[in-house]
Amino acid sequence: MKLSVIIPVFNENKTMHRILEIIRSVPVEKEIIVVDDGSTDGTRDILKSQPQDGKVRVILHERNQGKGSAVRTGIREAKGDAIIIQDADLEYDPMDYPLLLDAMRKTDADVVYGSRFLGKKKVTSFWHRLVNGFLTVLTNILFGSHLTDMETCYKLFRSSLLKEIPLYSTGFEIEVELTVKTLKKGAKIVEVPISYKGRSFHEGKKIGWRDGVKAVVSLLKYRLFS
Repeated sequence: MKLSVIIPVFNENKTMHRILEIIRSVPVEKEIIVVDDGSTDGTRDILKSQPQDGKVRVILHERNQGKGSAVRTGIREAKGDAIIIQDADLEYDPMDYPLLLDAMRKTDADVVYGSRFLGKKKVTSFWHRLVNGFLTVLTNILFGSHLTDMETCYKLFRSSLLKEIPLYSTGFEIEVELTVKTLKKGAKIVEVPISYKGRSFHEGKKIGWRDGVKAVVSLLKYRLFS
């Protein structure tokens, strides 16, 4: 099963080289698709300096359009049997790819979510857990699901499923759209615990409270109007 790793990037010059180094070392067949969403901090120079070995494909957005737009570009370009989205900020560990792929094979799932909250160790701050917990519970109530981490970045999809889902989100609400439309298709989702090391806003974390509000609005919109 060939894996397409989509990396939406905006101003991640401190971690870009390292995340690519780690992903390259993961022992799975893969292609790496980096979608730079208008970075202005030197990230593009780092991408240009990568070895020209065909393992990393770089797509450039001329202006910043949002994470959702970058993800959608990556999905269109992906050629693997399965697709996963990888943030460039080192919060998620690419060494979990084999775990997610193994779960997909063993359970015949359409989608595997890497849950930050299935393990016993608390991996996020109190407020982060509270907001994520609220969004996940709201998702479960509105759509009859049993998820523990709706907002996780690590969503592993079978490409055949993901490519037939119409996506329109431009920002962080892409996570809501991916989950809701997957659930509405009746796809089988399983969850496995993953590693996670959250960063603070001082360290460059970009998602904020406004994105939480947008997520709630998106959930209600998809429940009521689609």
